[in-house]
Amino acid sequence: MPKPRIAIIGSGPAGLAAAEVLATEAEVQVFDAMSAPGRKLLLAGKSGLNLTHAEDFEAFLGRFGAARAVLEPALRSFRPTAIREWAAGLGIETFVGSSGRVFPTAMKASPLLRAWLARLHAAGVRLHLRHRWQGWNEQGALVFDTPDGHREFGADATVLALGGASWPRLGSDGAWSAVLAERGVRINALRPANCGFDVAWSAHLRERCAGQPVKSVGLSFGAQTLRGEFIVTANGIEGSAVYALSAALRNAIDAQGTATLLIDLLPDRTLQQLTAALSRPRGKASRASHLRKSVSIEGVKSALLRETTDALTLADPARLAAHLKALPLTLTAARPLAEAISTAGGIALDEIDAQFMLRRLPGVFVAGEMLDWEAPTGGYLLSACLTTGRAAGRGALGFSSARRSGS
Repeated sequence: MPKPRIAIIGSGPAGLAAAEVLATEAEVQVFDAMSAPGRKLLLAGKSGLNLTHAEDFEAFLGRFGAARAVLEPALRSFRPTAIREWAAGLGIETFVGSSGRVFPTAMKASPLLRAWLARLHAAGVRLHLRHRWQGWNEQGALVFDTPDGHREFGADATVLALGGASWPRLGSDGAWSAVLAERGVRINALRPANCGFDVAWSAHLRERCAGQPVKSVGLSFGAQTLRGEFIVTANGIEGSAVYALSAALRNAIDAQGTATLLIDLLPDRTLQQLTAALSRPRGKASRASHLRKSVSIEGVKSALLRETTDALTLADPARLAAHLKALPLTLTAARPLAEAISTAGGIALDEIDAQFMLRRLPGVFVAGEMLDWEAPTGGYLLSACLTTGRAAGRGALGFSSARRSGS
């Protein structure tokens, strides 16, 4: 019996992971709209490819929130330890950073992607670039726009791994949502995740501080509190600590119009210590000099303080100390989806079965950021794309094999 013919649309991590589990058992054809594969993976890896995370696995699973129940079988089938072993099999050694994040020792995505593509090619996987998927024809064949015109392709099963809608210039533009919605698939609104936020800065702060990091601070919103750093931008704030709170902040803005983020500018000093230090006479020293010498507030931290307080607070040591421990910053909007690191929303999870097949479209499997889940940065995003891609690939193989055998 000939091997089943399976189409994979999308050559990011989820699509290539699906191709890998299928390569020895099926004829695998991978299609992508871009001129090169793995474009978003390559850009993400420019500053150090965060493959996965080495924390306790139960804590790892908890990072996926409400989507955990659906994703957990896939995540368990290819745990972070297995991801590191897989990378080693490609000749890519990894290390665990101080925060538990796992990186290639070379801190780049390109060597891993080259080795991965070479292995897939040697296994018979064929890659078709500049093929933009348009849906299906009346006979159920896949339809593509290519530089050479219209092309149709018939397959026993299809894996869709088209990404979310962040970074559309790299191919993840969310255009697939309209195609699937026309087929009755419920798509939850695509929204920015792991994103920055707008703040109504004064012109003075914007001109003076845009691009500057704010380091060693505490951030609090609702019940969430963390330590880290962020960057002041011309529009507002962004950075790893902000991204970790972005889902809650975005949801609050959607519901209420704004969200107030509390910033502890001096998390290593208590309120009592700050009050005592600020209460010391400053003599002839300016207020700025007194703040710098007594509590090490200067530069961008000083600018944030003056942006968010008034003269009465600055003159009262107790009130000023409290403000330094919980500086309120009003966020007015999430930055646009095209700027976000990842995407929230997508295909509703109750639209897929345990094999990641769309219930309304038998033989069509979905993986990666097309699905409605989100997680913080730290290796969780890439881990979930790899694991759901592999799960969808296994589902496609099982479906097509059963279909060919008539069972």
